[in-house]
Amino acid sequence: MNTLLGRKINQSQGFLENGNRIPVTAILASDNTVIAIKTLDRDKYSAVKIGFGMTKKSTKPLLGELKLANITETPQVIQEVRLEDVSSIELGMSIKAHDVFKPGDIVDVIGTSKGKGFAGGVKRYGFAGGPKTHGQSDRHRAPGSIGSGTTPGRVYKGKRMAGNMGRETVTIQNLSIVDVDPETKIIYVKGLVPGIINGIVRITKVGELKAKNFSPLFKIVSADAIVPDVENEVQEPVSVPEALESSPETPEIVVEQVQDELEEVKNA
Repeated sequence: MNTLLGRKINQSQGFLENGNRIPVTAILASDNTVIAIKTLDRDKYSAVKIGFGMTKKSTKPLLGELKLANITETPQVIQEVRLEDVSSIELGMSIKAHDVFKPGDIVDVIGTSKGKGFAGGVKRYGFAGGPKTHGQSDRHRAPGSIGSGTTPGRVYKGKRMAGNMGRETVTIQNLSIVDVDPETKIIYVKGLVPGIINGIVRITKVGELKAKNFSPLFKIVSADAIVPDVENEVQEPVSVPEALESSPETPEIVVEQVQDELEEVKNA
């Protein structure tokens, strides 16, 4: 298995152990569930259908597939992954992120880019626009001529013009994984991936970095793990024992000194 589905949860920056600062994208790749298995004998090709997330909407054909795989929750996203060998995969099994990816892997990430609505040629394709002089006061962002004269007397198909921008399938190739957290099931990718926060992405392993070219992500150890929390350990306020205060043999000066020392301990 070399492909998993995940959810883009954050774009930030981090530091490698060699001191370099890099852009980092955190992708939540919680357990991907195997819904169906395609085989050469039955389906003429071998693949695995995996599901990610959870939703309330479903269809009767999908419910039938989920019932065969003993899955009670309907996945939010379902995609097929082509594989040469599916003998080791079983229906209903969960595929974990740390079983597929590891730090140093090279991956391709596919996602849907952000939608930007209807845009002109300058914003959509980077057109230079018209001149700003010689009376051209209203042609700054105009696309210019779109035809080719009498022959062929029409606009070519695929002409770059104003239209809907964004919300397209985009593939970012040759990104590297700098860390995989098996507890939180988060994959940290060096670089930026397409799509909005909480958008669905597809991660495919295509290779591995050489050991000399890879530096892992620097992890900051929490101060709570080093310095004990003294304040939370003291559950009740410390007080002078009643026997010490009421004892006739104990001078009042000693009691006052003990109280002052206890107050210093509490305020420390």
